[in-house]
Amino acid sequence: MVAPNGAALLRRNAGRGPLTQGPPGDPGIASRVHLRFDSRAWTHAEFFEESCRFAQLFLACRDAADPSGARPFHVAILSDNTPDYLFAFGGAALAGAAIVGLNPTRRGEHLARDLAHTDCLALLVERQHLALLDGADLGALTGGVYLLDRFPDEADGVGGDGMHASTPGVGHQSLAGALTRQPATDPGLDPAPDTIWALIFTSGTSDAPKAVICTQRRFLVTGNRMGMIMDLTGDDIGYLCMPLFHSNALMVGWAPALVNGAGVGLARRFSASRWLSDIRHYGSTYFNYVGKPLSYVLGTPERPDDAENPLRVAFGNEGASEVVEAAARRFGVDIIDTYGATEGGIAVNRDGDVPSGALGVPGPGVRVVADDGTELPRARIDGAGRLLNADECVGEIVNTSGTGAFEGYYNNREATERLTRMGWYWSSDLGYVDEAGFLYFAGRSAEWIRVDGENFPAGPIEAVVRLHPDVALAAVYGVPDDAAGDQVMACLLLRSDAPPFDPVAFSAWLDSQPSLGPKWRPRYVRITTSFPSTGTNKVVVRALQHQKFRADRCGGDPVFVRLRGESVFRPFTTADETRLRKAFTATGRERFWEL
Repeated sequence: MVAPNGAALLRRNAGRGPLTQGPPGDPGIASRVHLRFDSRAWTHAEFFEESCRFAQLFLACRDAADPSGARPFHVAILSDNTPDYLFAFGGAALAGAAIVGLNPTRRGEHLARDLAHTDCLALLVERQHLALLDGADLGALTGGVYLLDRFPDEADGVGGDGMHASTPGVGHQSLAGALTRQPATDPGLDPAPDTIWALIFTSGTSDAPKAVICTQRRFLVTGNRMGMIMDLTGDDIGYLCMPLFHSNALMVGWAPALVNGAGVGLARRFSASRWLSDIRHYGSTYFNYVGKPLSYVLGTPERPDDAENPLRVAFGNEGASEVVEAAARRFGVDIIDTYGATEGGIAVNRDGDVPSGALGVPGPGVRVVADDGTELPRARIDGAGRLLNADECVGEIVNTSGTGAFEGYYNNREATERLTRMGWYWSSDLGYVDEAGFLYFAGRSAEWIRVDGENFPAGPIEAVVRLHPDVALAAVYGVPDDAAGDQVMACLLLRSDAPPFDPVAFSAWLDSQPSLGPKWRPRYVRITTSFPSTGTNKVVVRALQHQKFRADRCGGDPVFVRLRGESVFRPFTTADETRLRKAFTATGRERFWEL
């Protein structure tokens, strides 16, 4: 840890308190710009002053909501990325409070569940997100509901009177007005390092989101580690466009800037079309991502000057190796793509000469095991890249050395115990290890497909489909077969400059891929313009599985089918759907039609 706690780190950066110097060789930080947002900028000293106002506001909220001090000191935020989001984190560090970032892709009762589950006493919310709270019981927010009105979204249609047409009857007060009543003075508190600084919800791609505990210690240790991995100094500038309610933006983007006295440029939200211009505008030297952003950026029209930018390094996870390599070449940046999770229990870096599709060599204690903890055999892969023994080699990725950085789930003892059983960290992710010792990601536990009695993971199929030159993004998953088990379905988002989908050419291309055996080839293909996704751009596979090939659920997306014995894909028609539903009924599997 570079400071006793987050409060001491903020004071150091502002040139106050006992830690007035920066990292070795850095004479001072206070006057250096820490945060840029559009055309505005705040130095570390100014950031500290704003944080002090938020700290005073949070303490006032706590006093009003909980004079006895018995309730958890948790404040929720429902917002896009704005400076106030980070100022609130600074204020929470100084006050000893925890920030609960809410996911705006959730609605009504689900948001109410998240607020209640994390025991929040106050809420900061942007006007355009107020409608998401319709039907939610906010009675427990006795510390108040504050409207984040200092940095309005110009694209959201806020009128000159500051009101939004869709604002529901949620009682709230202006944050701008509340902050003017607070002094910009340090409350002078010294939180313990194990004070919770954030409750970060998991992405919820497989079940209800869980709130991961992140203490001030974890923020400082992770920020220090990430700074070392990316070789950051006080002169570096990050680019934050991933949502601030997620660990990637906080732990990989903001925390290392805080630790190193560096700066960040903040985007309200990720935009592939604005990504490069933002990088140049802010002079960003590093960038963090999770999920599909690299694919989205590569889907934009290529220009000869793409590599003329200040980026030096990028760090993220879940990028396909082909996508990572293409983005590194096109934009002239060193990309460190890893395996990791919000919980922080396992991290595998892709170092050295790693085979295509592999995550890297797992560290000590990282294994692939069966449900009982037995380590599974090594994967056998033939010369064409086919996985020959998926039934026996694919299992859960675990860390047998311990639970790593994971500090537990808040208010969910059962999930914490399940994830840490046997004293190990169980990732709930599938993987396999080849004979050379390289670890491969094989999908989430929900992404397991069974065709004609053969089990195999969706991950390797998805990796192949993504290689098609017209495909920008792809998701592969199992959908129910009318007789037994599953069939393979692929959902594709084509590049913006790609020609219309050609089912005949795509059939021939799939058949030419040596690593796709007959059972692995998709039965159905859906062409979409938008994936159901979490706020961090992770595809929600369970939503695609629910939509299947049904016209009433696919939102008008064209679906193609290639039945057994057919050589090419053809449109999946209304008549096809009617016949298939009758087949489900005839085999007694009609319930799978509705799942």
